[in-house]
Amino acid sequence: MFPEKMALRHSEPVCFSHFCPARFRSRRLLRVSRAGLSVPRLRPQAVLVAAVREAPVNKPSVCTADELHRVAVADSDWSLALWRYTPSPKAERRNHPLLLLSGIGTNAIGFDLAPESSFARYLSNQGFDTWILELRGAGLSTLVGESREVKKPFKAMSDRVGTNGVLPAEAPSTVISGTLVETFIPSVKGKRMVVESDDAQSVSKLSETSTHLFQKLSRFLNEGVFEERQNFSIASQIRDLSGRHVNIIKEGQWTISPPLFDLKEGFLTLLDDFQKQLDLILKYNWDFDHHMKEDVPAAMEYIRTLCKPKDGKLLAIGHSMGGILLYAMLSQSGSEGRDSGLASVITLASSLDFTSSKSSLKLLLPLADPAQALNVPAIPLGALLAAAHPLMSRPPYVLSWLTSLVSAQKIPPESLEKLVLNNFGTVPSKLLLQLTTAFQEGGLRDRDGTFFYKHHLRKSNVPVLAIAGDRDRVCPPEAVYETVKHIPGNLVAYKVFGEPDGPHYGHYDLVGGPSAADQVHPCLSKFLIHHDMA
Repeated sequence: MFPEKMALRHSEPVCFSHFCPARFRSRRLLRVSRAGLSVPRLRPQAVLVAAVREAPVNKPSVCTADELHRVAVADSDWSLALWRYTPSPKAERRNHPLLLLSGIGTNAIGFDLAPESSFARYLSNQGFDTWILELRGAGLSTLVGESREVKKPFKAMSDRVGTNGVLPAEAPSTVISGTLVETFIPSVKGKRMVVESDDAQSVSKLSETSTHLFQKLSRFLNEGVFEERQNFSIASQIRDLSGRHVNIIKEGQWTISPPLFDLKEGFLTLLDDFQKQLDLILKYNWDFDHHMKEDVPAAMEYIRTLCKPKDGKLLAIGHSMGGILLYAMLSQSGSEGRDSGLASVITLASSLDFTSSKSSLKLLLPLADPAQALNVPAIPLGALLAAAHPLMSRPPYVLSWLTSLVSAQKIPPESLEKLVLNNFGTVPSKLLLQLTTAFQEGGLRDRDGTFFYKHHLRKSNVPVLAIAGDRDRVCPPEAVYETVKHIPGNLVAYKVFGEPDGPHYGHYDLVGGPSAADQVHPCLSKFLIHHDMA
């Protein structure tokens, strides 16, 4: 059981700890990024924002915020999306902007799912300048030069190809691979797909594409993107596949003649799949520490520069992995004896150590073997949930148990469908691999395996409100408390939402469940207002 003074029920008043006077953020050295722009350095190992664009950009219809901002991350090609909800003019003006961080593989939609239960709108209506960060790979965050169109899985093309590299005859198709565009047209006989193109032009295109692809591969392997041991498996696979391509080129010499049509078509398909797989590995090549040391600090610096809080600090709320990120930042800054830049923190269903709980996330444990985990560059979480949704929500409800992982309340069907189909994306295996350390002795650690985040929380001086849901199967109350007990008692408040007779709270209910607007959101607002005035 948890100590009574810590395990507060919803019906009880919540007493929040007082926070010592905020220390002003010191001036820091500037350095020049790869783009030639000066950026602030919060710590030697951090890579921060490359440029601050102090103006919103045009936002697509999917963005329901008042403004959409973009922030570049130094020494990377990522442009992160920031959804901004401007404070209501009817509310009291607040001193600090508020940053919201969502869970693994999720975008901003979960914080603004529906008008009647919008987490972000509620807080902006309380006077907070509210910002939602979409981490790299999530939502509207993009790689420089990348379109935001949904891309097909890298095996989609090969799944459609029959034996001998021959496409089915029912419909023409186009393969786009780098600079190569070849249209496959059914022959008159309808039994074989043949390519109608000029031989010399075809050879030139194939040569150009192959050269471009293998130059890209060479840079990828030589730049040391892969760490030793952990990524040896992927590197070996790519080198093997590269060697196979080279052998095909050498053997075929690309003499275009009828006997070699199958070879050419097979190579085109293989080349296309290879580039897509390589692009996938290149794109989804980050872990938890990239989010914690690069993405979040970049967003914080952007917001700080734009909003100009007097003490240079932000308020922050993190749900699930978003809260884990905030805990890790407090731990890291505390261990280094520096200011975190945070005035107060709220975590919702978050923990650095799941060893004492029966979390359903233990399904991730098979990924703990690096060779097994890194054989697949990324997990298409969004696609998997979209495929499972009909079996979750329609008879015979074969996968209805998955719904309980999301909510213990009756979320309106249209909202649940929007959440499942639109809130999740693809997750890198490297990220999952690092998060599985939260199920090992000592809890979550850095990518080197030497820094245990929970062990340094006692050095933090930032007030924390830790919230748990009584029916949360992803991050149960005992997991939340396992982290809470490492925070100085005068700086932490812990609360479990849910009553014996209901309503109960699952993993997402703390953010957007039907009862959250009446029970959870006011509690969070009270804590924020208290520390906004401190």
